[in-house]
Amino acid sequence: MGNKAVFLDRDGVICEDVKYMEYPSQIKLIQGVTKAIRSLNKNGFKIVIVSNQSGVARGYFTEEDVKRVNLKMINKLGDDCRIDAIYFCPHHPEIGVERYRKDCDCRKPKPGMLKSAAKDLDIDLKRSFMVGDKMDDVYAGHRAGCETILVLTGKGRDEVEYFKSDNIDMEKSIKPNDIASDLFEAVSIILKKVQK
Repeated sequence: MGNKAVFLDRDGVICEDVKYMEYPSQIKLIQGVTKAIRSLNKNGFKIVIVSNQSGVARGYFTEEDVKRVNLKMINKLGDDCRIDAIYFCPHHPEIGVERYRKDCDCRKPKPGMLKSAAKDLDIDLKRSFMVGDKMDDVYAGHRAGCETILVLTGKGRDEVEYFKSDNIDMEKSIKPNDIASDLFEAVSIILKKVQK
């Protein structure tokens, strides 16, 4: 049996959502995330961040800039929060710098980043959870075989209103398994589920 994991979107789940976060100085952690991640660490979950970063394709910043922002986030979380891996997709299917303009398998809502992490870290996707603030996170988790939780931080509140509307197509009718106010509440939901 593989490892259990919690996949986390970065912007809007761990950090305040800043459109096209380019600089490490823009990182501001959402309240309660360090405690939430420590709790997952103590309960044996691998923690994997999976993030779309189309600002690279758009030419707003480089892959190295994304790595610098991620390093700052890790430093802000502190030594007692373990992040096992970070995956990000620099692509966009239609616009931007030619080398990054492609219809890849890693850009959420596709599950490529989750599947890569599962292979690299021996993760059992059926025992794992995807937590995000956008329905693309939910779709990626669903397609990978994970349970999904939509948080209301970041873009989450707007996303809830969208999937409650009647004008959505059949694929968009996929709903998260649970909705939580933030990552801290999402972790409480996860721990209750695994302790049953």
